[in-house]
Amino acid sequence: MDNLTHSIIGFGVGELVHRSLPAEADSLSQRVRHRLLLVSCALASNFPDLDLFLTKLLPAPLGYLLNHRGHTHTVAWAVPQALLLAFLLWLCWPGGRALLRTSRSARLGFALSVGIGFVLHLAMDYTNSYGVHPWYPMSGRWFYGDMVFIVEPLFWMAIGVPMALIMRWRTLRVAGLAGLLAALLFFVMRGYLGWISLAVLLLIALLCGYAQWRAGPQGRGGLLLALGISLAFIAVQGVASQQARAQLTAALEARDPHARVIDIAMTAFPSQPLCWRYASIASDGQRYSVQGGVTSLAGVVCPATLAVQSDSISFSGSLQELRTLKASNCRADAWLRFGRIPLLANGELSDYRFSTTPRGNFTTMPVTQASSCPQGVPAWDYPRADLF
Repeated sequence: MDNLTHSIIGFGVGELVHRSLPAEADSLSQRVRHRLLLVSCALASNFPDLDLFLTKLLPAPLGYLLNHRGHTHTVAWAVPQALLLAFLLWLCWPGGRALLRTSRSARLGFALSVGIGFVLHLAMDYTNSYGVHPWYPMSGRWFYGDMVFIVEPLFWMAIGVPMALIMRWRTLRVAGLAGLLAALLFFVMRGYLGWISLAVLLLIALLCGYAQWRAGPQGRGGLLLALGISLAFIAVQGVASQQARAQLTAALEARDPHARVIDIAMTAFPSQPLCWRYASIASDGQRYSVQGGVTSLAGVVCPATLAVQSDSISFSGSLQELRTLKASNCRADAWLRFGRIPLLANGELSDYRFSTTPRGNFTTMPVTQASSCPQGVPAWDYPRADLF
């Protein structure tokens, strides 16, 4: 997920943890705990993305592909990262340190906020089609949720509106609500979000905001409703993704009975469970074919900006050529530890999942043999080991 979404979710969960604990002995301690839990959960929800500083350890694009969502996005490294973040907050926050020494509920809330924040980051990153490999070093297998768009405004509205209403100062409340509305309108005007989706998001915002207002100054009603709506949305997206994948698999194999569909990467539209962009790979044993396009359930019209007009085989290549390249080119072998829908064409490797990104395909890499092999390549499993 994008870091704005990670932050909004982290702030919302930190607020919910704070409101679920017994109050501190005095108002000053209560305010310190409030700030401490919000900041710690929001930071923990973003902390694993510090692996972006590791992308220079390998030549482009390998550094980003193999080191982002790398070791810091594993369960094994979550514990030392959580301890490091907790130590830094303890060291740099004298008021928080004093409170943690004396308050059991603050210590419990602090531990929950940091721990849940890291779990949320890995879980939310799993939900989209980029993938994570959380069980390394026990297993280097990639896991793809294929459920939620990487920038999902539903979380902004469901969680952001109650959080804006909770703010102490009226100016900040108004600015927060206006910013959320402006972001939605920007998505609509750019063609990323449909008008029906906008209406549903505004309704969700009103429901969560009203529930939080009814809950009172110390209530949790809006936040709990936002959490429930968010979880329900992810579940609906998961079911819709599986339904769309099953329909696509049947249609693609009916079109070419000699080829077997190996994988279909599903990319959601923002706040639209009925629209999906897909990239598929199939093989007949000798050749592989890559195809991409948009599919919709129930015949809905999908937002124009994300609806690419492609519903035919986009590329077909030799499996033996791909296998030979993997065996003979160490940079290509490293790249194939990331590529889920690999495409070898015009002397370049690229992952077809990202063929329609606005700034071009960031996975593209020339396959000319380098003078030396890259060092320190992570031992992630090959997503397309079934082709080799």
